[in-house]
Amino acid sequence: MTARHALPRTLAVRLWDEHIVGTLDSGTDLVAIDRLLLHERTGGVALKSLDAAGRQVLAPAQVFATMDHIVDTFPGRSDDTLMPTGKAFLEATRDGARRHGITLFDLHDPRQGIVHVISPEQGIVLPGLTLICPDSHTCTQGAFGALAWGIGSTEAEHALATMTLRISRPRDMRITVDGALAPGVTAKDLALHIVARIGSAGAAGHLVEFAGSAVRALDMEARATLCNMATELAAFGAIIAPDETTLAYLKGRPYAPAGALWDRAADIWRTLRSDADAVFAAEHRIDAAEVGPMVSWGTSPQHAVPLDRPVPAFEALDNGDSRDAYDRAIAYMGIAPGTDLRTLPIDAAFIGSCTNSRISDLRRAAAILAGRHVAPGVKAICVPGSTQVKAAAEREGLDAIFRAAGFEWREAGCSMCFFAGGESFGPQQRVISSTNRNFESRQGPNTRTHLASPETVAASAIAGHIADPRHFGPLP
Repeated sequence: MTARHALPRTLAVRLWDEHIVGTLDSGTDLVAIDRLLLHERTGGVALKSLDAAGRQVLAPAQVFATMDHIVDTFPGRSDDTLMPTGKAFLEATRDGARRHGITLFDLHDPRQGIVHVISPEQGIVLPGLTLICPDSHTCTQGAFGALAWGIGSTEAEHALATMTLRISRPRDMRITVDGALAPGVTAKDLALHIVARIGSAGAAGHLVEFAGSAVRALDMEARATLCNMATELAAFGAIIAPDETTLAYLKGRPYAPAGALWDRAADIWRTLRSDADAVFAAEHRIDAAEVGPMVSWGTSPQHAVPLDRPVPAFEALDNGDSRDAYDRAIAYMGIAPGTDLRTLPIDAAFIGSCTNSRISDLRRAAAILAGRHVAPGVKAICVPGSTQVKAAAEREGLDAIFRAAGFEWREAGCSMCFFAGGESFGPQQRVISSTNRNFESRQGPNTRTHLASPETVAASAIAGHIADPRHFGPLP
């Protein structure tokens, strides 16, 4: 052990150190990459560039691709997309995967789905690995104890050819959440609470470790939701130390080790944690009891408040917003300071995305919808995060609950998390959404998006306005 490694280390530093191939003259590190994930919106571009340069994929068995971002999610979909010119992206990904021997989860593959949903389902992400994808929400997968971060298509091309990446080491931040979340308060609410408190640039240049008793109490799908939203803090990535909950989720997954190899790996994974006296560049502490159901009011995830609080005045904010940015957000959303968000009628409700489209999300939303119906004039859509999630929901009869309540029940994909799939909500329509971003025109030209948990989306769809899910019966 070197003197450097004898020093107390955070979990992220430990994993980074174990993957360094070398340090370059510029001070950046050359880091070994264990898994590389692609989707058709950016992956096909990287594969075409690789071919144009006359290079091969170095380790095709470690590369996985899926169709998720621009695919049609309507029932009975074809092999195509509604996006103009989008077919070229699908064809490039299919052709590239076939030429290079990459595993592709295509549209009619039962393993298909949103990249950050299917990777844990399949056991592709594992504790201790480095995992990258040309997608900003790759930090989702840090929930499984991996060092996971998003990259660009050019970086993906380099990683495909070398299974390494040149990158500067991020600083470490720990966000400790102690106590217990109240009934009806979810990981999505916690994530929005943190972003509102720290700000959308609050973790820039940092890799965030989520810790504390409230984080350990979360199941793996909730941990994935929490880590997913680290992108909205501008974080390099996020990570949660693996524990028995992590191992129980991953055991038996198709790409996880089995038998004696599993036993050996699990013994190592149980050691993956930050040293007790490790020093973080930044620390934040959150009392879980202070978190309530949240909803966004503006055009950034940091523009979020508890449902029972009004839209804040500019003077009450401490999130780095300028006056111009605040005024623009208020004008775009068609609201005013002091507005009770629960009085706002909605035009549409969307449940889906890599943030909140897993089976546990759908179960909780269905519990609110059962025996009720969407309010007149509200367009309501549910898009499962993967074909496996969809199948599981249908085995449990959740699809029947969604349909009976007036929701459209779709095929798996990113869908209307953003409108790159050729489908969108209408201008100035007010949408309550379980997604992760509410930027201007994110879900359609001039569409107004309010971020919330699946439960809040379901409750609002029924009420016809933004509503508190706790008023619809006891919640877990």
